[in-house]
Amino acid sequence: MSGKYKIINVVGARPNFMKIAPIMEAMLKEPAFEPLLVHTGQHYDEEMSQLFFKQLGIPKPAIDLEVGSASHAQQTAEIMRRFEPVLLEHKPQLVLVVGDVNSTIACTLVAAKLHIKVAHVEAGLRSFDRGMPEEINRLLTDAISDYLFTTEESAHQNLEREGIPEHKIHFVGNVMIDTLMKNCRQASTSQILPQLGLDNGQDYAVLTLHRPSNVDLRDTLERVLTAIHEVAQRLPVIFPIHPRTKKQIRQFGLEHMLSALATNPPPAACAPGIYCINPLGYLDFLRLTSKSKLALTDSGGLQEETTVLGIPCITLRENTERPVTVSCGTNVIVGTDAEKIISESLKALEGRAKKGQVPEKWDGLAADRIVQVLKQIAA
Repeated sequence: MSGKYKIINVVGARPNFMKIAPIMEAMLKEPAFEPLLVHTGQHYDEEMSQLFFKQLGIPKPAIDLEVGSASHAQQTAEIMRRFEPVLLEHKPQLVLVVGDVNSTIACTLVAAKLHIKVAHVEAGLRSFDRGMPEEINRLLTDAISDYLFTTEESAHQNLEREGIPEHKIHFVGNVMIDTLMKNCRQASTSQILPQLGLDNGQDYAVLTLHRPSNVDLRDTLERVLTAIHEVAQRLPVIFPIHPRTKKQIRQFGLEHMLSALATNPPPAACAPGIYCINPLGYLDFLRLTSKSKLALTDSGGLQEETTVLGIPCITLRENTERPVTVSCGTNVIVGTDAEKIISESLKALEGRAKKGQVPEKWDGLAADRIVQVLKQIAA
């Protein structure tokens, strides 16, 4: 064993990549640390994963468990089965997990049962909706983690209510914003806007939609798309479509609600309508979002990014685990109510959206704060 403080950092799905990038960068600057990156392979689009790793400067994972897609139970169990030998071989002092995906809880469980300390980044976030699989992952991960790094004050309060001792909780800020701030300049060189025919300064909106509660029920999906179709009569709506969502739209026969269900929209995307495009790499999506008039989403990460970018955000959910984006930022929760989706979107397009502020410690230095805490732990 090297004598360095060995930390295994776990990623599994695409949202994790933006969170782990600044943490790995900060750790690699510390001579006392030996960080290893483990990719569970929960997000199995190899081409897209490699693009994110390259663009964000993430080192190639030391280990790829190559788990792939399955049901929640099967995927979680398979991650656990493949992760245990990694811990037994490498014997780290700490396992660091991020976010709320199946990889997060699976690797936390394995480490805890082997009496290896666990640090959870983005701890304490709660939607208070146990119908969301991510909420179960958050609750269980926090209950058995040793060090909990929070992004906002409400997360700290949630953990205290759940009986987590104060000394375990560290308010460090938001590592997603570290990544955003570091990459804004590079994203400005992206050619995504001219590729989509949107480089003439015309207004457009961005849409992301992937949660099972929104896309797995025909009535809900049709209601949401009907409302967005109404908004899209005012300006083009660019929709990087999740494969699951595309499958459901086709299965439910809702293709007619979209202007294009092709891999990329035609250059005439500047006309009103909903235009589906393939999922984008981080830099292209950041560029697309940063120049948009409005974002409509059911994604947690986009709620955070739009708050920092000052872009009005309409969240197509009944709740959010990131309430600071509502209380402080640009986010408005509308659920799947068609009238609310339309009215709040029109407010934004008419310049009447609420003006947000950047939350405390969302300043690009969260990873540095995490590493400073870990240095004290390792000492």
